[in-house]
Amino acid sequence: MARMSIDEKIDQQKEVVLKIKEKYDAAVAELEKLMRKRDEIRNKKLLQAIADSDKSYEEIMRFLGTEKEETDE
Repeated sequence: MARMSIDEKIDQQKEVVLKIKEKYDAAVAELEKLMRKRDEIRNKKLLQAIADSDKSYEEIMRFLGTEKEETDE
């Protein structure tokens, strides 16, 4: 039975790491896709809640603490 040289072991381990990294990258991409989808759903629900609300724009902005004086309008 022939023994593997250290260089062969290194090459073999590089292949293992590469395969794991590819799986990791794919998992991260899927996670990011799901998080974007979740954010889209949340944004749609938030906009719908605002549209269905009897509160004015100013009241909502004041509640959120983001009301700024607008000089553009």
